[in-house]
Amino acid sequence: MTSLAELGLRAQGGAEAQITGIAVDSREVKPGFLFAALPGARVHGGEFIQYALRMQAAAILTDAEGAKIAQAELAASDAALIIAQDPRQALAQTASLWFGAHPGTVVAVTGTNGKTSISTFCRQIWEEMDIAGVNLGTTGVEGAWTHPLKHTTPEPITLHRVMAQAAQKGVTHVAMEASSHGLDQRRLDGVLLAAAGFSNFTQDHLDYHETFAAYFEAKMGLFKRVLPDDGVAVINLDDSKGAEVAEICTARGQEVIGVGRSADARLRLTGQRFDATGQDLLFTWQDRPYQARLDLVGGFQADNVLLAAGLVIAAGGDPAQVFDTLPRLGTVHGRMELAATRENGAAVFVDYAHTPDAVETALKAMRPHVMGRIIVIVGAGGDRDAGKRPLMGAAAAQNADIVIVTDDNPRSEDPGSIRAAVMAGAVNAAGSNSITEVGDRAEAILRGIDMLAPGDALLIAGKGHETGQVVGDSVLPFDDVEQASVAVAALEGRI
Repeated sequence: MTSLAELGLRAQGGAEAQITGIAVDSREVKPGFLFAALPGARVHGGEFIQYALRMQAAAILTDAEGAKIAQAELAASDAALIIAQDPRQALAQTASLWFGAHPGTVVAVTGTNGKTSISTFCRQIWEEMDIAGVNLGTTGVEGAWTHPLKHTTPEPITLHRVMAQAAQKGVTHVAMEASSHGLDQRRLDGVLLAAAGFSNFTQDHLDYHETFAAYFEAKMGLFKRVLPDDGVAVINLDDSKGAEVAEICTARGQEVIGVGRSADARLRLTGQRFDATGQDLLFTWQDRPYQARLDLVGGFQADNVLLAAGLVIAAGGDPAQVFDTLPRLGTVHGRMELAATRENGAAVFVDYAHTPDAVETALKAMRPHVMGRIIVIVGAGGDRDAGKRPLMGAAAAQNADIVIVTDDNPRSEDPGSIRAAVMAGAVNAAGSNSITEVGDRAEAILRGIDMLAPGDALLIAGKGHETGQVVGDSVLPFDDVEQASVAVAALEGRI
C-alpha cells in the first residue's frame, strides 16, 4: 500500500488514505483503490464515482465538475477526495510513481506520419549496438520484450505499468510514439524523456481536434510540457512546421538537433541515389561526411532513419557507432513493406499511408525505384476525418498511373459513400480513364496485381500492419501482406 502523500496527491481537508491500486474504469475498482474520474468526450467520469464508492474505493481523483456530479455520494462517503485542475495530468504523474522504475533511457516522437518507423528504427539501432531496447506504439511493444497494446499511446495506467514491466524484463531503452490524442489527454505526462522528435505535420484527426491549430498545439505538448528543459529536441527542419517547432524548443532552453536537407541541420542529408532494392545516402553530422546504404525503398525512409539516428545520438549514442548500424536496418512491418514479387519482377508493396500527405509521399518516393507504371490501391476509414477523403483520392490520382479505390475500415458508415468521396477527389484531379472502383478489398488487390507488367509496382495503401478490417461492429480478419501473397500465388498457378 502507498499513501496519497507518497503519490504526490493532497486530498480535500488533508484527508489521508492508503492506496492498493489505481483504476479509471469503475468496474475494475477494488477495496482501497484510487479511482480517477476524468472528463470525457461524451460522459464525465464523475457519473461513475458512485459505483467506485460502492466497490470501496479509498480515494477519488477528479476535477471540480466531477466532484459536483457526485456531490451527494462523496458527502456520504469517507473516501478521500482529490480535486485537480487537470486530473489527467495528475493521474499520469500518480501512475508513474505508483508503478515505479522505468527503463533509464526513453525517447518519444510525434508527427502526423512516420512515428512507427522512426521508433522502430531507434530500437533496431539499439539492437545493433547490443542495447536492450523496445519500440512502443501502434504495433505494440516490440524488441527485447514484446507486449500487445490497444492504443498507439496507451492511457497512463497501462503505459506506466508496461514501462515498469519492461524495466523488470531488463529493457534499458524505449522509443515511444506520441500520438496527438495521447498528448492532448496527458497520457505521456510522468514519463521522463531524454529526447523527443518531430517528423512532420499534415492533415489528420480533425474529427477529434477540429482545427489545424488545435491539432498542432496538441503535438507541441511533447516539447512544451513533457520533454524537460534539459532534454534534446530532434526536429525535421524540412517540414513546413520544423522551424516553428525549433523556435518553441529553443525558447525553453532545450538543445535542438536539426535533421534534413536544410543548411541549418546538424544531421544533414546531402545526397541520395536510388535503385530497385534501396538507396545510398550521403550525409553529414556536424559537417563531418558519412555514407551509408539503406536496403529500404522510398526516399522518405532516409528522413525517418536519420531522425531515428538523431534521437539515438541525443539519448547518448556514439554518432559513428550509430551510423555504422544503418546498412543493417530492416523494413518496418506495413511501412513500404515488400509484400510479394511477381514472376515478371513487378513488386507489390504495403504501406500504412492513410493521410493525403502520406499517400503522396509514398507514391513520390516509389517513383525513382520503378521503371514502369505505379498502380495504387487506396481507400479511407469511416468515422474519421471525412474532409481528407477526396484529398486521398486526389493524392493517389496525381501521383500514380492507375488508381483502384476500395474499402479501408468503413466502421459504422456506408462503404459506398466513403468510396464515392475518394473517387470524386481522384476523378477531379486526373479524370476517370485510369481510376476504378472495386469495393471488395481482396478483389481490388487481386485486380491490381493482375495488372502488373514487367517494371511496374503496386502500392496497397491505408492499412499497413493491420490484420483486421473493421466493418460495422465486427473486425474481419484481413492482412494486406497476406492477401497480396495469396493473390500472386493464385495468379501464377501456385495454389
